[in-house]
Amino acid sequence: MRYLLFTLFWLLAGTAHAAPAKAYMSIIIDDLGQNIERDNRTLALPGPVTMAIMPDTPHAIDFARQAHKAGKTVILHMPMDPATGPYAWHPDIPLPELASRLNAALAKVPHAAGINNHMGSRMTAQRTPMTWLMAELQQRHLFFVDSRTSAATVAAAEAQAIGLAHVSRDVFLDDVRTTKAITAQLQVGIAQARKQGSALLIGHPYPQTLEVLQREIPRLKSQGVELIELSQMIAERGNQAMPGHGKNGRYSNR
Repeated sequence: MRYLLFTLFWLLAGTAHAAPAKAYMSIIIDDLGQNIERDNRTLALPGPVTMAIMPDTPHAIDFARQAHKAGKTVILHMPMDPATGPYAWHPDIPLPELASRLNAALAKVPHAAGINNHMGSRMTAQRTPMTWLMAELQQRHLFFVDSRTSAATVAAAEAQAIGLAHVSRDVFLDDVRTTKAITAQLQVGIAQARKQGSALLIGHPYPQTLEVLQREIPRLKSQGVELIELSQMIAERGNQAMPGHGKNGRYSNR
């Protein structure tokens, strides 16, 4: 009897720590709108890859419309300090000007379903403007993606505090711009998806990144991972922080 009880306990414990039944992945490609050839190659990637378009680029409006027509999710890739330019947010800019820049940036990226930060390591650590931004996005029925360019970010924590639909990045694909390194990062994303049930990856339209994704996306299903729309990823996570972002579903910088 003692052996049977021990075996039952072991089986239940194993079930409690078993890998999630499903493994989901979403991929965002940043910095789009600058180059027609790169944009078109990104658009041709298989599956629901999200297009993050910069407002201060020559092809932003046209490419946003093209991507939307192709059935892709479009988001505004919002410049934030240390990024520069006419739309960029900086800590010393008053809220009315930040609002004006957000309005202008959204006008340059039609069909945007949400935004993520371009750079922003200083700006996303500023609580007051991040609190304002999340409330503004909620009023506009837009979601937020925290690119997590800094461990000091409070952006996702402020989104979570008001119940704004949001999600945080898990893996950057191409900090090292070689096909070998990018392939390795994709495998990190696959491992995370299997372990925690989902993984959000962000890359850029570098030739090496696009080469790897074009080759590897069709293989994801055979590796037990399903590529899903960004909106579905947000729904799957239910505004909860992943272990790499906080504890017990709450962001550590709240």
